[in-house]
Amino acid sequence: MTTTEGRRVAVVQAAAVVFDCAATLAKVHKLAAEAAAGGAGLVLFPEAFISGYPRGISFGTVIGDRTPEGRDHFRRYWESSVDIPGPALDQLVALAAELGIYLVVGVIEREGGSLYCTAVFVSPDGYLGKHRKVMPTAAERLVWGFGDASTLPVFDTPFGRLGAVICWENYMPLLRMAMYSKGIEVYCIPTADGRETWLSTVRHIALEGRCFVLSANQFARLSDFPADIKNELASKPDDIVCFGGSCIVGPMGNVLAGPDFQRRVDTVRRPRSRRPGAREVRLRCHRSLRPAGPVSP
Repeated sequence: MTTTEGRRVAVVQAAAVVFDCAATLAKVHKLAAEAAAGGAGLVLFPEAFISGYPRGISFGTVIGDRTPEGRDHFRRYWESSVDIPGPALDQLVALAAELGIYLVVGVIEREGGSLYCTAVFVSPDGYLGKHRKVMPTAAERLVWGFGDASTLPVFDTPFGRLGAVICWENYMPLLRMAMYSKGIEVYCIPTADGRETWLSTVRHIALEGRCFVLSANQFARLSDFPADIKNELASKPDDIVCFGGSCIVGPMGNVLAGPDFQRRVDTVRRPRSRRPGAREVRLRCHRSLRPAGPVSP
């Protein structure tokens, strides 16, 4: 069966206010409201948007040691992270209800002394659930714990069956197969990969899973990071730390929006071209193309 009703979705390409949960939540409110005003009923935010992807921050670590300053930087990161359940999540729930939209937001979740890279799912009716990144990538393992298979949800929504796989988890074939086996139709990827080659990954997943893939990444400059913490990748306030590249791809691998590597997108609107400044499209779900097993052409 192929549905004929198009539904509008948006991915956000913007920077967090790194290590500042309150300021970033205010930014989420602003951007989500703009997307909703443009007609979007589902809005995806990037990986670790609340309270920031710490690209270029070493946390004072070398193998076998950590500096006192680095320990203090981790404390600040932990203090700006999110409890689930907790006040920050309550604000997202209230926001989704106010705007009548679905939100998928990358957050840094804390439990005890550990941090996790998590995607939270919120509907107009409340909190749906979360996915913790199963395998943090490379040096992310210095500051993030590991998720497990207990948080691999797929939810029935008006947009289709909705789920998320975070950044380089998408290079784990069995994890992708697990999501396909759950019947995912709107496959969200909060990411931190701003390379040109990321688009080929997103297109492959869309084709392999016969699903819509929404990929959201930050466009961030050094000025978005705490000024008192050294960044190993940038030195001037206007230096670009993350290049974006957010995009939306259809079930046949067709690029519907993006990617854009050159700017921050603070206003979400319907795109006018194949390489729009914003990332918003209408989805028409082709459920007849959803595979139960191996995909044929």
